[in-house]
Amino acid sequence: MEMGNAPLDSPRDSVRPCLSFSTVIVRCRAENESPIRDATLARTLLAELNLAIRLSALRLPFRRSLEMAASLGASSVEIDARTEIHPAQLSDTGLRQLRKMLDDLDLKVSSLRFQTRRGYDVLDDLDRRVEATKETLKLAYRLGASVVVNSIGQTPEDESDPRWITLQQVMDDLGRYGAKAGAFLAAETGSESGSALAKLLNSNTESFTAVAFNPGQLIINQHSASEAVDALLDRIHVVYAVDGVLDLAAGRGIAVPLGQGSADFPEFIGKLENIHYGGRFVVGRVGSNADEVNQAIRYLREL
Repeated sequence: MEMGNAPLDSPRDSVRPCLSFSTVIVRCRAENESPIRDATLARTLLAELNLAIRLSALRLPFRRSLEMAASLGASSVEIDARTEIHPAQLSDTGLRQLRKMLDDLDLKVSSLRFQTRRGYDVLDDLDRRVEATKETLKLAYRLGASVVVNSIGQTPEDESDPRWITLQQVMDDLGRYGAKAGAFLAAETGSESGSALAKLLNSNTESFTAVAFNPGQLIINQHSASEAVDALLDRIHVVYAVDGVLDLAAGRGIAVPLGQGSADFPEFIGKLENIHYGGRFVVGRVGSNADEVNQAIRYLREL
């Protein structure tokens, strides 16, 4: 499969509360069955969650991470468009093969993650980053994903700041392009408060930028996740089920497994239900693994 440098290894609606995710996985391993066969059993447990798994969080080779996501009951996955597939290098043949892999596992692509090394507020190589983002938006549409997620950069408070003006112009450009490409950029929360990000995005009245709500990153950077939901509610197209906590001794925020921090997911879900949110809840964070992802799924199911 022609997917640039992404490594591939060889392959080998009612809720049933009596089944647990661990039961499905242990049974699959004990009987030496393919994870594909029991994926349907796990998926019934998540029918109401609209769950996606961030593949990079599993820290497995690409094909194995897809199989693991299916066995955990995910209906869709988030793919990293910098480390797992490469828009500029993915041929038509490679794209067809990727679609077949996804179809065989009954998985969809919820979003592409395209984390640029610098934000869109930095002028150096800005045109290159914008063009690469546009290529990723086109690829997202071809894979059936509606959003590409990136941290857009630090949003200044002052509207007269040159970086604020640059961000506004780039968001307008990418928003207009997204409308034509069929997929939108989703600005990931965390670098600034929700109100500061909303102020920037709302300044463009002729284009649209979505939001990827990441409460863990907001908490780590000492912003209110609850206030961010209120400020950005009508733009949220992706929710990251990740957590964080303020380490008072160290004077900084740290990432922790879901349910062990201060992210109030019952509150967030309640607010999202008020607008009939139909987007994905993406499980997995930087530095996690398959076991932590499985625990996060169980936490969400028990809410």
